[in-house]
Amino acid sequence: MKYSVVFPGQGAQEVGMGKDLWSSYASAREVFERADAALNFPLSRIIFEGPEDELKKTEFAQPAILTMSMAVFRSIEIDEGISFNPAYVAGHSLGEYTALVASGTLSLEDGVRLVHLRGKLMQEAVPLGKGSMAAIIGLEKDKVTAICEAVVSLGVCQAANFNAPGQIVISGETEAVDRAVLLCREAGAKRALPLKVSAPFHCTLMRSVADRLRISFPDFSWNTPSWPLVANVSARIESDVSSIQDALFQQTFMPVLWFDSIEYMMAQGVGRFLEIGPGSVLAGLIKRINPQAVCFSVNSSNSISGAIDFLKGGQ
Repeated sequence: MKYSVVFPGQGAQEVGMGKDLWSSYASAREVFERADAALNFPLSRIIFEGPEDELKKTEFAQPAILTMSMAVFRSIEIDEGISFNPAYVAGHSLGEYTALVASGTLSLEDGVRLVHLRGKLMQEAVPLGKGSMAAIIGLEKDKVTAICEAVVSLGVCQAANFNAPGQIVISGETEAVDRAVLLCREAGAKRALPLKVSAPFHCTLMRSVADRLRISFPDFSWNTPSWPLVANVSARIESDVSSIQDALFQQTFMPVLWFDSIEYMMAQGVGRFLEIGPGSVLAGLIKRINPQAVCFSVNSSNSISGAIDFLKGGQ
């Protein structure tokens, strides 16, 4: 059965992630060292030692997650000698950039530099406290969208992530998002709670970030991906460099269509998903989207043998 490789987004970071890989796999050590050299500061020290408040900062969290995810990927590919041949690659928000590094569209160095820039621009775009995000659990897409539209007089409020059935994240200006949270609760949401994020991602408040990112794209080297990318913004394959860049531009201020992306891949015959990187959030979302999906999350040296079994068809 076909499989896809998927990569997590911001929020999956954890102090100490990947330290066991650094100790166990030469290729993982090389990934961390190359990331430090590319950024010209000790990112790996922040990843391994924290403090947590520093690692949470968007400008550090984004390259940290990409680096840790690629350390897992290279440990399997190089040290374990297991070839990847996924039907598709995809990633949630930031994870889309990791998918592009894994598929050879961007080098590791260009990938970490680009997401470090992305994180800095996102943090600078909206002053702390002015923007927020909230998770809405147990309301349908149309209802959440209607509530967002009902609070626009208070400011920007939009659906930012369509993660799974009944699991949507909204984003925008704090007053509008807070009001939308109350209305979602009144409308019968099982849960509607603000998220601990430093900026309102995937809404029009990020449009200036997208414009500045697009200007920076020519500063990096781009290649056609080895495997088809299913993009967040379209939930369809984007395979040439210009369409990938356009998808990354739009993704910055448009919603992540994760639910649609998984459904698209499964409609093409994918039944198995390997999540590579910190945490296991994506595997949980995929199982909510389709309980028939077979998922495995590899996020440590202890889980690499299971990932190898998965890739050999044993999971």
